[in-house]
Amino acid sequence: MDPKSEEEKATEILTTKYLLEQVRELQLQIESLKSEIKKIRRVPSGKIGLAFVIPGVLSLIFSILKESQILAFIGLGLTFWGALFLFIKPVRYVRSELLHSASLSSYLTLDRIIKDLKFKGKSYYIPPYPKDVYLPEYLKGLKEMTVFISANKGASMPSVEEMAKSKFLLKNPKGICISPPGLGVLIQFEKELRTDLTKMDLDAFLETLPQLVTENIHLAKHVEIEREDGTFRLRISNSIYGNLYVKEELKSVHLLGCPLVSAVACAIAKSTGKVVTIRKDKVSLNGQLIEVWYDLMGD
Repeated sequence: MDPKSEEEKATEILTTKYLLEQVRELQLQIESLKSEIKKIRRVPSGKIGLAFVIPGVLSLIFSILKESQILAFIGLGLTFWGALFLFIKPVRYVRSELLHSASLSSYLTLDRIIKDLKFKGKSYYIPPYPKDVYLPEYLKGLKEMTVFISANKGASMPSVEEMAKSKFLLKNPKGICISPPGLGVLIQFEKELRTDLTKMDLDAFLETLPQLVTENIHLAKHVEIEREDGTFRLRISNSIYGNLYVKEELKSVHLLGCPLVSAVACAIAKSTGKVVTIRKDKVSLNGQLIEVWYDLMGD
């Protein structure tokens, strides 16, 4: 082979690896931003409100007993401000368009990589070993959540030895291994649940998922998931990632799923210890309704 072409190929691989690292850093920064927003939502304004309301009510009661207009005015003022603190909570809003733009750069990079490598295969979410399980140093790579994108459909899975090396480009089978786009959301799942999902029962996770997404992390307005043997059907309404499906012609978002869809795939893989694939997705024209079908390999 021409030394020049070998040098160009090596440069291309290094550039691709750098781009993937940037993708991973962006994903983690996005989820960190969401975490900070959630912390701000927890400002104890309710306690401040009660601190005003209770003295206010007592002042009104004493104003009636003592027939004092001064106490009545003080009571009304305290009660008014207490009600404001109780019902108007301080929340810093970040427009969903900002989060969409931050995620978009990751998918554009992935699209470019897949296009340049001319891959037409599927994505396989490969579960990691539990964090507290001892592994020799040369197998440490097996503790990372990974997505294998095959070059062609129907490809076999990489061997344990190949996965343990944490390689980007694989030759047998041909494909690439990357960090899932939903890694940051998955980390937030585990923080909220206060457990490693490798130790959580799958049915318990599926039952918790709707509240986790809609109330704890606020990534969508409605979520439901159904399981039938080794197949899962996820329905998401009004996701903050909906625009990724409609505003850009992204192949990678259908291949890997948006960060929320990807995180659910990661969670199922970790909880079952089995490989998960995205069979297909269906998205409404405005991106407000997202339906995804997952398959559990080995079932």
